[in-house]
Amino acid sequence: MNDRLALRPNAFQRWRKNIVRCKYLYLMILLPLAWLLLFKYGPMYGMQVAFRNFRVRKGIWGSDWVGLKYFQQYLSDPGFWKIARNTIVLGFYQVVFYFPIPIIFALLMNEMRSKGAQRLEQNISYLPHFISVVVIASMTISFLAKDGLINQMIVSLGGTAYTYMQNPNYFRFIYISTDIWQEMGWSAIIYTAALTNVDTQLYDAAVVDGAGRLQQTLHITIPAILPTIAIMFIMKMGGILNLSFEKTLLLQNALTYDTSDIISTYVYRKGLSGSQFSYSTAVDMFSTIINLIFLLTTNMLCRKFGDTSLW
Repeated sequence: MNDRLALRPNAFQRWRKNIVRCKYLYLMILLPLAWLLLFKYGPMYGMQVAFRNFRVRKGIWGSDWVGLKYFQQYLSDPGFWKIARNTIVLGFYQVVFYFPIPIIFALLMNEMRSKGAQRLEQNISYLPHFISVVVIASMTISFLAKDGLINQMIVSLGGTAYTYMQNPNYFRFIYISTDIWQEMGWSAIIYTAALTNVDTQLYDAAVVDGAGRLQQTLHITIPAILPTIAIMFIMKMGGILNLSFEKTLLLQNALTYDTSDIISTYVYRKGLSGSQFSYSTAVDMFSTIINLIFLLTTNMLCRKFGDTSLW
């Protein structure tokens, strides 16, 4: 008995054999793992700047520890509520108006009978995703300028030209509209993939029972992709304050700060332009904490009222 136990490979030997057998797979994962460690976990070392009176000469460890000073300073800032409100409102606008669009688009493409037309529509809808944010912002500013294409069309119809980019009331609409146009097709990919896993026999049975296309969509298609929708919704809520800094910075101007000034642009002004590194790090960490709260809350609600959650 003891001899047989001695001959059994221990955990280390099994692990080593597994490494040797799957060595090429492990080699393939090394580069993504290195990227993750370098660009995601590595910067976490600098998060302690938020709790120190950071001085470049002294370095991170040499700077004085000040605790929650900069968090308190941010929360007592007169502009705190405006910046937080702008960020949260724009984030919720994305959830309410942008999040459902890729789902609807994927459902509509699923109803197309011609596979050639479906592929053409998919390719056309993917293209804006690969356009640079700088180009998107430049196109938007050019089209909505007082002498731009939109105003030219309005004037030709007897209307009056208007400066949309200088009105803070239009900023959120412009931001969400460009987001929908640029990312709708790309974001629909995951829902299109989920739709391919729906059992076609369910549709055949529904046709026998007399169900129309709308009833099939409501009672078969949507319930089948509901777990995917729930996961994507949880992840979206977990990044609700992670708005596009580049697009916001390029589209905003001094006249639209009332609605366009968000946490990321505020951090940019304070951190890089104002050299307040500790303060800007604290502000950015504050938004990360809020994102975490939204993520945990949404995951808990999805787990409580449904069968799908991240954990």
